[in-house]
Formats: sequence, structure tokens, C-alpha cells
Amino acid sequence: MKTLRRTAVLLWASPYSAIGLTIGAIGLATGGGGRVRDGVAEFHGGFTRWVVRHSPLGENCGAITLGHTVIGQTEAILDFAHHHELVHVRQFERWGPLMGPAYVGASIVVWLAGGRAYLDNPFEKEAFEKESIV
Repeated sequence: MKTLRRTAVLLWASPYSAIGLTIGAIGLATGGGGRVRDGVAEFHGGFTRWVVRHSPLGENCGAITLGHTVIGQTEAILDFAHHHELVHVRQFERWGPLMGPAYVGASIVVWLAGGRAYLDNPFEKEAFEKESIV
């Protein structure tokens, strides 16, 4: 039963994982590095770094979770953000293909209410709260 659940969770998040794996593969081909840790594929450097730096959060963004992949600027940033990003992996497991629209929608609602679109986003708040207990 555990294997069946794990397979279902992987499939549910797979549209985003496929995007992350594609970015990671291009990153590897352009001088970046990668590893698998805690069941999550992590990539850094090369094209991967470029994608993260050019995300809506800009150069200050260290890493982005896409399903069961995390793309980061550097290996050191991946180490620093590991537990935070694992919370996002679990969110992708719960929300699956709805995660992107839910995350963006939450940011818009927060921003329209006068909050900070990133720091006050409930998905980020959960990740910051739980990152030390993952």
C-alpha cells in the first residue's frame, strides 16, 4: 500500500517534476551539477542558475521547487534551503497540478489585501514555519 501511495504522489506532482527535470538536464549540460537527496532531484548552476535568477523573485531567489525537483543557484544554497524546499515538495504532493495556480492565486490575494506577495503567501508561511521540523 505504501508503494501505491508513493507512486500516486509522484504521478500527481509529475507535471511540475517534468519541468524541473528538463531545466535540470539543461543545467547539467551547461556546466551545472545535480544530486538526489531525500527522494528529491536537486540541480544547481549552469542554465539552472540562470532560470532561478530570472524568476519573478529575481536575483534574490535562491531555489525553486517544482514537484519532486529543486532548482537552485548554487549547491550551498540548496544545502541552506533544503528543509524549506522539502515543505514545498510536500505541498506539490498535496496540490499536484493545482499547485502553480494555487500558489500564484494566493500571492495575488495577499498582494491585493496589502500584504507581501511572497512572505505572506500561505504556502511560504507554512514552509518557513515547518522548515526546522522537517
